[in-house]
Amino acid sequence: MISLDFAAVLEQWPLLLRGAALTVALTGLSAVLGTAVGVACAWMRVWGPAAWRWPVIAYVELVRNTPFIVQLFFVFFGLPAAGVKLSPETAALIAMTVNLGAYAAEIVRAGLEATPRGQIEAARSLALDERQVFLRVVLPPALGRVWPALVGQIIIVMLGSSVCGQIAAAELSYQANLIQSRNFRAFEAFLIGAAIYLGLSLLLRRLLDEIGPRWIFGRRAATGR
Repeated sequence: MISLDFAAVLEQWPLLLRGAALTVALTGLSAVLGTAVGVACAWMRVWGPAAWRWPVIAYVELVRNTPFIVQLFFVFFGLPAAGVKLSPETAALIAMTVNLGAYAAEIVRAGLEATPRGQIEAARSLALDERQVFLRVVLPPALGRVWPALVGQIIIVMLGSSVCGQIAAAELSYQANLIQSRNFRAFEAFLIGAAIYLGLSLLLRRLLDEIGPRWIFGRRAATGR
């Protein structure tokens, strides 16, 4: 009969806490940076000069059609060959940002292309310059249209951070693996780790669902109050 001992894992809670904290930090930073990269790339695809579109297309297709772990290994093991040495945490952040940026670019582009042309022309008739038209008239409603998909992609990137333990980034899955290597309670360790990932995913979705309408594309974001 299988005997479960969750206490043997939970007594290592400082490791789990540190791992969860690093996972949250990597997710938060990569969400901000990756979304910014995605918006910039979407702008270049839809509004930018034609010469900028092909490099963006190449970046998006390369990232979306290769495994995240390969991208992570390229950043951590490949860049040192070019003289760029990175810590595991920095490499994980760069890889997560690059990955999210590519997916966010296509998500945001869909929102931009759904903007009615008449809305853009009306903004231009009010003597707004192109930057103001994009930032004040086009981008907020575009983000509102695609926010659920973008939130889902951010959560996917957070869950994908579990492979960053392969380069010794001490995130949650790394710490769960460390715990089970000490007490041989692999089932309990990874079950608790999965429960923490589930909790983080639900909390992150709730948080982003609140932040988006209030501060990013809602009325408060538009008025600055």
